[in-house]
Order: sequence, then C-alpha cells, then structure tokens
Amino acid sequence: MRTTLRIDDDLLRTLKQWAVKENLSLCEMVNRTLRHGLHSTQRSRTKKNHKFRQRVFDMGVPKFNVTKALAYAGELEDQETLRKLALHK
Repeated sequence: MRTTLRIDDDLLRTLKQWAVKENLSLCEMVNRTLRHGLHSTQRSRTKKNHKFRQRVFDMGVPKFNVTKALAYAGELEDQETLRKLALHK
C-alpha cells in the first residue's frame, strides 16, 4: 500500500543512515522500524503488571526529635537566611 508520510528531517536522516548500514531500501527500513515499535508497544501492554515495591534503607537512629521535624527545618532555614544576609553586608 502506498501512502504519504511527513517525517521529521532528523528522523529521516537517521532512517537513511540505518538503511545504508543494513543494506535496505528506505521503505524497508521504515517498515521494519514501525513493526518493531508496534510490537514493543503491544508487548508492554500485555506484560503482566508487577507490584511496585519501594526499596528502603535503614538510616540509623535520628539525631533529633523527628516529631518536631518541621520546626527544626524552619530553624535551619532561618539560620541559612541570616547567614546569607550577613555575607551581603
């Protein structure tokens, strides 16, 4: 079947380079690339969904009361702001 496609210039250059390397016509290269893309998309849809599992790491005992983490973060931010102000004077 014949059809007209609008292919971005960079993609066309790449397809032509691959076609030369593979000793194929541009038409054959486009068909091969489309088939590969369609098959990989199909496989990813039919692939069994695995359950996401978050990797966790032991970070040791906290060095401050984590129930007051927001207050501590605010203090650190205030200290950093004061430090920056002092550098500009």
